[in-house]
Amino acid sequence: MSMMSEFSKGFYKENPVFKLVLGLCPTLAVSNSVQNAIGMGVAATFVLIMSNVIVSLIRKGVPKKIRIPIYIVVIATFVTIVDLVMAGFAPALHKSLGIFVPLIVVNCIILGRAEAFAGKNPVFYSFLDGLGMGLGFTFALTIISIVRELLGNGSLWGVPLMPPSFEPVLLLILPPGAFLTLGLFLGFFNWLDAKRDA
Repeated sequence: MSMMSEFSKGFYKENPVFKLVLGLCPTLAVSNSVQNAIGMGVAATFVLIMSNVIVSLIRKGVPKKIRIPIYIVVIATFVTIVDLVMAGFAPALHKSLGIFVPLIVVNCIILGRAEAFAGKNPVFYSFLDGLGMGLGFTFALTIISIVRELLGNGSLWGVPLMPPSFEPVLLLILPPGAFLTLGLFLGFFNWLDAKRDA
C-alpha cells in the first residue's frame, strides 16, 4: 500500500462520482454553480477526513454488530460541525446548499469509506484515503459545475464570461441539465478507459 496511490485513487481510478457513481444526490443538486460545488466539496472533504480518522482510531474497540450506527454517529458529529460553521461564517452558501449539507450524514461516499477503508486500515492511510476521495469528489463537482454554469448562465463564480450575444442553454442549470452533463462525463471517462485498455 503506497501513500501516493492511496491519496491519488480518488481523483481518477476510484473517483466517487465518475468511477464509483456515488454521491449523485448532491452532485446533481448543487453543481449548478462553481461556488456551490466547491462549498459542498470542501464540506464533504472535511467530513470524510475527520470521520475516516476517528473510525480508524476506534475500529478495534467497536463491536461488529453496532459498527454502522457508531460510524453514523461519528459522521453526524462532523456534519453538524460543518453545518454550524457554514451557517455562521458563510450564510449565503449555507442557504444555497440548503438540506444537502445535513444530508452529508447519509452520503454513501462517506459511510462507504468508513466501512470499506477506515474500519480496516491504520489512521495515516485512512487520512490519505479521506483526503484523496474528498478532493476527487470536489474535482468532479467542480468540472460538472463549470460546464453547467458557463453554458447555462454564461458566467463562472457569478462573473459574466460570455459575450452579450451568447444565448445561455437554460436546460443546463435545471435538474435535467445535471443528468445530461453527468451522463456526458460518465460516457467520456468510460470511453477513455476503453481506449486505454484497447
